[in-house]
Amino acid sequence: MNYDYKFGNKTYNYYKDIGIQNTKFHIIANEQEQEKQPGIEAIMDPRPIFDNPNYKGSGKLKDKVAIITGGDSGLGRACAIAFVKEGAKVVIPYYDEHIDAKETKEYIERLGGECILLSGDLTNKDFSKKIVDTTLEKFGKINILVNNAGVQYQADCLENISDEQFDWTMKVNIYGMFYLTKAVIPYLSSGDSIINLSSVTTFYGEPQLIDYVTTKGAIVGFTRALARNLALKNIRVNAIAPGYFWTPLQPACWVKEKIPSLGCDAAMARCAMPYEIASTFVFLASDDSSYITGQVIHNNGGQVMG
Repeated sequence: MNYDYKFGNKTYNYYKDIGIQNTKFHIIANEQEQEKQPGIEAIMDPRPIFDNPNYKGSGKLKDKVAIITGGDSGLGRACAIAFVKEGAKVVIPYYDEHIDAKETKEYIERLGGECILLSGDLTNKDFSKKIVDTTLEKFGKINILVNNAGVQYQADCLENISDEQFDWTMKVNIYGMFYLTKAVIPYLSSGDSIINLSSVTTFYGEPQLIDYVTTKGAIVGFTRALARNLALKNIRVNAIAPGYFWTPLQPACWVKEKIPSLGCDAAMARCAMPYEIASTFVFLASDDSSYITGQVIHNNGGQVMG
């Protein structure tokens, strides 16, 4: 397979440009792409592995109620499944990926769990109120908020990022997080947890995701400031910075030629499946991390260290 691909006026080679000549890496998927963000899991090939059958819950989140944005697919789906295995009830706000959302709900119910689906636009703050009101009406409380939903668009230079794209990326990735977190906080109590999704791209500066990286860097600052703000209430706020995981966001963002080389520049030389991050969500949501706040957990296969 040829690992050269063209983008804009430049040709990239993942062995040469990243400096891993003669290194073998695991190809998780062949060339493919999707036209619409944030992507559909149901049409990916291969389908992502979101559940580890060997993972057995031990009641770490028993009777907890979690809101997981974008929990219909990708990392959010893996998070939702793990939370249910640990005894939580989940509410999944998602955009319009109805097939994925239905699959996730059915899977959760087969596990014996409870799940509410809510379709809507997180950039509309009224949707945040609906999420909170519905959760309280159904389950009576909120213990965990996972701000996972996001979009990313590939652009080879800043000049190619339209004002409309920049505005939309900011609104989905930052405004939506702000609106929902603000709506949820009054209902959180001592021991509860907020988990925000940043990205490995923030820490090495992915040159073709400038607007996305900007939002993910802002999430790190938001996490740290909010963690200090809520610390004396014993409400923990942390972030996860994932590396390259095989989720719908990848074929919906990158040119198809890049897909086979996703994750090749990580120390482990591979892309990961969503189930490999599930226990990180559980750790940050549970009492296992009772003395951890304001931190960014790097789950990236060694792509960025330190």
